[in-house]
Amino acid sequence: MQKTIMNKKVAIKIMFFLLGTILIFHLLIFTEQIPYDKVWAGRLNSVEEMKSFETFSILINIFMVLVLLIKYKLLGSGKTNKAIDILIWVFVVFFALNTLGNLFAKSLIELILGSFLTLTCSILCFIIVKK
Repeated sequence: MQKTIMNKKVAIKIMFFLLGTILIFHLLIFTEQIPYDKVWAGRLNSVEEMKSFETFSILINIFMVLVLLIKYKLLGSGKTNKAIDILIWVFVVFFALNTLGNLFAKSLIELILGSFLTLTCSILCFIIVKK
């Protein structure tokens, strides 16, 4: 049992790193340090559209970090919370679907890096939430 908890904690720590990196990436897009036509599968048509997509993405990523932080604390105390586990299952599905979306990206970097990153996040969330 202790080894399982340790693996889940390691997976959460890796997710914190990945989500932090993703947040920085989205902030760079939001501040136009990275051109918006190179992301979102090249489907954004205006700065306003980019700001809307990036705001939503940043908020979702912050929400995921908060949910994983609660899960991390629950693992430390030996407690469980069904609502948190359900949300993490939603993350598993979200990242899996995002992986499929990245496979249709116009940008080779987004296709390869984005697909690898979202698939990794899906697997890590699965490790975190599995029994």
